Amino acid sequence: MNKVLIIGAGGVGSVVAHKCAMLPEIFGDIILASRTVSKCEAIAASVKERTGREITTFQVDADNPPETAALIRKTGAKLLINVALPYQDLTLMDACLDAGIDYLDTANYEPKDEAKFEYSWQWAYQDRFEEAGISALLGSGFDPGVTSVFTAWALKHHFDEIHTLDIIDVNGGDHGHAFATNFNPEINIREVTAECRHWEGGEFVETPPMSKHQTFTCPEEVGRYEIYRMYHEELESLTKHIPTIKRAQFWMSFSPNYLKHLEVLQNVGMTRIDEVEYQGQKIIPLQFLKAVLPDPGDLGERTKGRTCIGNIISGIKDGKEKAVYIYNICDHEKCFKEVGSQAISYTTGVPTMIGAKQILSGDWKKPGVWNIEQHDPDQFMADLNEYGLPWTCIEITPEQATTFTVT
Repeated sequence: MNKVLIIGAGGVGSVVAHKCAMLPEIFGDIILASRTVSKCEAIAASVKERTGREITTFQVDADNPPETAALIRKTGAKLLINVALPYQDLTLMDACLDAGIDYLDTANYEPKDEAKFEYSWQWAYQDRFEEAGISALLGSGFDPGVTSVFTAWALKHHFDEIHTLDIIDVNGGDHGHAFATNFNPEINIREVTAECRHWEGGEFVETPPMSKHQTFTCPEEVGRYEIYRMYHEELESLTKHIPTIKRAQFWMSFSPNYLKHLEVLQNVGMTRIDEVEYQGQKIIPLQFLKAVLPDPGDLGERTKGRTCIGNIISGIKDGKEKAVYIYNICDHEKCFKEVGSQAISYTTGVPTMIGAKQILSGDWKKPGVWNIEQHDPDQFMADLNEYGLPWTCIEITPEQATTFTVT
C-alpha cells in the first residue's frame, strides 16, 4: 500500500488529507503530523466524518530532521507531503534523504530571518536526491503549481515558443473580517511586502512592492479587480526551464481595505521580521501579528465568492503570433461544503494531492529535484478536471494579451 506522511495541519494540510482520503486506490495509509497534534486530530475527525477513513496522527518537530526521519521509518511512509512552513523545506528534505523516501512541497524555501525566497537552496539537493534514487517535486500547489503546469501544457499543445507570460491571481471572496489573510499571515505578509521582481530582457528587474497595478475583468462574471505586480517563485523556475520567455510577470488582486490595513501595520512596525524586546522577552512583531489575526483555516465557513487564477500566454506557433488564456474559477462555498475549507486552501491542496498521485503512480517518479513544469503536464491537467479544479483555455489575440482583455 502507498503510505503517505503529510507534515502540516493548517488549512492546506486539511484539504490534502481530505482529498487523499477520497482516493483509497492511490493513497493507502495516511499519516498526518504537526507540532500541534490536536490540530491533526481535529482534521482526522473531519476526514472520518466525511469519508469514513481513519487517519493516523503524530506530533513531530519539522525543524528536526532526525526526529522526522524516525517518524518516517516508524510509519513506513513512501512519500512525504510538506505543507508546513517554507522555512522547513530543507530540514524536511534532509529527513527524506536520511529515510530514503520521496518528497513534495508547495512553496520554495525561505530563511526565517530574511524575506527572500528562491529555489537555489533546494536545487542544490539535485545530486544527493539523484544518488539516493528518490524524487523531490517542488511547487505542487496552485501558484506555483497549477500555473506552472498551465504554462508547460500550453507550450506542449499551443506554442513552438512562449514569449510572454502573465500569471493573474484574483480572489473575489469576502470573509467579512476587517483584515485577514487567506493563507498563513506571516508568509502572506512577507510575500506581498517584498521587493517586486519581474523577468524582462534576460534578467530580473526589481521595482518597489506593488508599485505597478491595473484593472482586470475576470471571465464568467467573477468581477473586475485591481491587480498588483509582485514577485512569485514560479517566475524563477519557469524562465529557467522555458528560456524563450522574454517577459514574465505575476499579478495578484488586493482590495483597498487590505492595502490600507497593510500600510498601517508596516508604518507602526508590525510587519518587521527582526527581534524586538518586549517586557524582557524577545519577540518578532510579524509572528505576534500572526497570533492575533484570524486563522485562515477558520475562514471557510464565512467566505463567499469565487477565485479566478490563470495565465495569459503569448508566443509563436507555426511562425505566427498566438495568445491563450488558461484559467480556473473556484467557488469558496462549494469548497467548504466538500472539505470544510475556503477556496485558497482548496486550490493549493487539490494540486498537492494530484502531484502526490503522479509520484505514487510512477509517472513522475524520477530521481533528483524537479520543478513541476519539468514533468509531462497531460495527466495532471486531466486530474484537475476530475478532482475539483476544472480549467478553461480560450484563444485570444496578441493585442488582447497585451491589454489583459480576456472577456
